[in-house]
Amino acid sequence: MDRSALQYKAKLALQRLGSRIHPELTALSKEEQDIFLKRLEQHMPDILEALLQLYGNEYDFYYHLEQVLLTAAQYYAARSKDLRQLDSERETTPHWFQSNQMIGGVIYVDLFAKNLVGVREKIPYFKELGLTYLHLMPLFKAPEKNNDGGYAVSSYREVNPKLGTMQELAELAQALRKNNISLVIDFVYNHTSDEHEWAQKALDGDPYYQNYYYMFPDRTLPDQYEVHLREIFPEQAPGSFTYRPEIDRWAWTTFNTFQWDLNYRNPEVFRAMLGEMLFLVNNGIEVLRLDAVAFTWKELGTNCENLPQAHTIIQAFAAILKVVAPSVLLKSEAIVHPDEVVRYFGTGDKAGKECQLSYHPLLMVLLWDALATRKTNMLYYAMQHRYRIPDDCAWVNYVRCHDDIGWGFADEDAAQLGMNGYDHRQFLNQFYTGKFEGSFARGLPFNYNPKTGDMRISGMTASLAGLEAALEANDPDEIAMAIQRIALIHSIIFSIGGIPLLYLNDEIGVLNDYNYENDPAKVADNRWVHRPAAVWTKYERRHDPNTIEGRVFVKFRQLIQLRQSLVGLSDQDMKLIYVDNPHVFAYIRGFGKAERVLVLANFSEHSQTIDAHLLTAYGMRLDVIDCISEQPPSVDGESIHLAPYQYMWIIKQNVGD
Repeated sequence: MDRSALQYKAKLALQRLGSRIHPELTALSKEEQDIFLKRLEQHMPDILEALLQLYGNEYDFYYHLEQVLLTAAQYYAARSKDLRQLDSERETTPHWFQSNQMIGGVIYVDLFAKNLVGVREKIPYFKELGLTYLHLMPLFKAPEKNNDGGYAVSSYREVNPKLGTMQELAELAQALRKNNISLVIDFVYNHTSDEHEWAQKALDGDPYYQNYYYMFPDRTLPDQYEVHLREIFPEQAPGSFTYRPEIDRWAWTTFNTFQWDLNYRNPEVFRAMLGEMLFLVNNGIEVLRLDAVAFTWKELGTNCENLPQAHTIIQAFAAILKVVAPSVLLKSEAIVHPDEVVRYFGTGDKAGKECQLSYHPLLMVLLWDALATRKTNMLYYAMQHRYRIPDDCAWVNYVRCHDDIGWGFADEDAAQLGMNGYDHRQFLNQFYTGKFEGSFARGLPFNYNPKTGDMRISGMTASLAGLEAALEANDPDEIAMAIQRIALIHSIIFSIGGIPLLYLNDEIGVLNDYNYENDPAKVADNRWVHRPAAVWTKYERRHDPNTIEGRVFVKFRQLIQLRQSLVGLSDQDMKLIYVDNPHVFAYIRGFGKAERVLVLANFSEHSQTIDAHLLTAYGMRLDVIDCISEQPPSVDGESIHLAPYQYMWIIKQNVGD
């Protein structure tokens, strides 16, 4: 349907449904009502188009459309005045999240601060660190044992009682907002726990709620589907379907047996999850991390990943948020082929109309690849071909996450560089589990699949970067080298564009935590090795330069302070610079702007040189300053010298093209 026809149908739909929407807004002022109606008129074509694509064949489509719009009006009317004010401010500064001020942090509430009240008490530390974006790992009500680290949600409207209450979450959001920190949480919308109210009603035999999930009376269809499905957790939960004898049904369980996939073919499910989403944003959540975006739509004969309807669901959510809560951002979590990751920003005429943010797993993978190989060729190639995204969006860059590290580079990229992707993954697995001769890493193998030989890697940044091994050897030179590796890879995510995301504990060099092996509930999942509890006696040493904590922390603080002082590091624009040295990665930020930042990074433990003429080639004379060392770059004749694992941020202000 062309845009003009769509706009006409949207106008007719609003005329038809407007009288039903207005009563939901009567408690608001005329100005507030007009804001909602103006936004609805603006975004109605996108809402209608998405819902028609998903549910246009439903005989009662306009009933479902009406219910969606009523839900939107109800939650807009319930939105607090300070959040409506934030919405207005963000509408006038829509690219606020591309600022160089943005610094992200991630924590588990219980492990970092015991509970939500404890997190609030840590706000002074977050400000000291420079955070403007705080992601709390899953904190909603979940089963005591089978909870997948909180990703098996039993209620989207109740906080885990051990962590606090929804009231305390809303108060934390408000306190963070007053300190210019945006609160981020996970919205697990592909599945629920089997203890969720909907699942429990399904188990009681209610066909209405059984239709909230994918359920089958026998193995006929599951067997047909599984021909094309990949196993996500082959060790813990092989297969994608789980038999429930209580109802003599097979439930679709992509991840774990206790996580039931929601059936978005049912428009009631879309509306129910929309209500859960809007409830959360009305409690002050500013960014929703959309979990497992690739899996939300199922189609027989496909691998049921990254299907067009999975994108359409997000587009519908995004368009409705533009009406109800336009200050809120959506962030995709898609650990899939790099070409598929970028599509969750939206493509074609939908570019920028899906998720405004996305994790950048490819960058994470290739930073570790460059450390292991001491070569930057794959990093260069991938950033050249797979970095560009819509102007209204941003990458979220990180060096590790709460999950494992899977080697998700594109096999075709490896082939272009003369490598076999499978073989290279085997090398990386050996290197980061410390089995490759000369490896500095101390990681653990996660979810080995004997059918494919595939596995992923668990481990803290410091242990993967060599600090654990260096401390065991009590080797001062290796300790210094490991600390420099930690800083090096973080220097990239702090400068390359987008939002840098720091997993707290990394900023003080915390090592692998092997205590998980003593916990029966965790011993089968070695990802807990990189989910340690914060030890505040270690944090208290962060200002002592004679401690590991202090030596690591000072480098993080310098990088963050410099990032926030350099406007050339705003937005997403980045220009790669090819230097005649395979160990050095180089790019320029702010090219064509008043302030440029030239980034050089040596991924080798040996000193490297590059041609000094690249400074003048990009409008920088030889009187520039490296902000990191606060000295001019080391130049000898026609060469710039970089020490082992050295990174430079070279700046020259007020230059022309």
